[in-house]
Amino acid sequence: MATGTNIRTYFNGQWHDGDAMVMRAADHGAWLGSTVFDGARLAKGVTPDLRAHCARVNASAKALMLTPTVSTDDMVDMVREGLSAYGADSAVYIRPMYWGILGDATAIVPQADETGFAISLEEIPMAPETASVTLGKTRFRRPTLDSAVVNAKAGSLYPNNARMLAEVRNRGFGNALVTDAMGNVAESATANVFMVKDGEVFTPIPNGTFLSGITRARHLANLRADGVTCHETVLTYADFEQADEVFLTGNMNKITPVTGFEDVTYQVGPVTRRARDLYWDWALSER
Repeated sequence: MATGTNIRTYFNGQWHDGDAMVMRAADHGAWLGSTVFDGARLAKGVTPDLRAHCARVNASAKALMLTPTVSTDDMVDMVREGLSAYGADSAVYIRPMYWGILGDATAIVPQADETGFAISLEEIPMAPETASVTLGKTRFRRPTLDSAVVNAKAGSLYPNNARMLAEVRNRGFGNALVTDAMGNVAESATANVFMVKDGEVFTPIPNGTFLSGITRARHLANLRADGVTCHETVLTYADFEQADEVFLTGNMNKITPVTGFEDVTYQVGPVTRRARDLYWDWALSER
């Protein structure tokens, strides 16, 4: 990403200060896009769900026909070692990643013989609690498993997200509310999406077109434990037009209130605020 500061890189068995070079021009990942990654966070002195993020990057590698070379436990230890160089109050984006190095005889299929691995740490501040976003409709849709590797957090999926964002930003919105091939809401261009109606929480049911996020699952568990009724179901643009509250969830900022969708406006409501409080209560209890 290289949008942060104070970058550290784990590569070839050791930590390096700075944004170290890790990929060669002839690597499979460089010219044929066999890259996967995941993202975790150090914030408020804790690394919520770090192990789950490290496990998911290994699962993503397998989905992209790459052989993961670092166990989940070892990866967690590597990250913790790298984070020891940062201050107690630092906010750090944690990005483990794999990429293909060799191809088969056709060059297209990555070989299992060798897989590149690195971890990038970048100081990136958490968004302030007052931050919010507006959503717009996009003509671009989430792909399906028969046309893209949607069961991996793969770099090759993100050009589609980028054109979603570019399209709605040109119309004055901050993010896109994205549908699947059937026209049902899947997520935003950058995060999972929730809506609130009459005090109950609704979120698109995972249908194989988007990653059902780790942070998404954590919010659902926290809200349900707090007695909030939560539904994973089919949702349309019309449902969001009638919602009382809408918020996004993802690793980068955990929860982001939505204040508008096209010409509909929302308040930052009590369920959104409660979800944020519950998340940090849980995360800090894991310290």
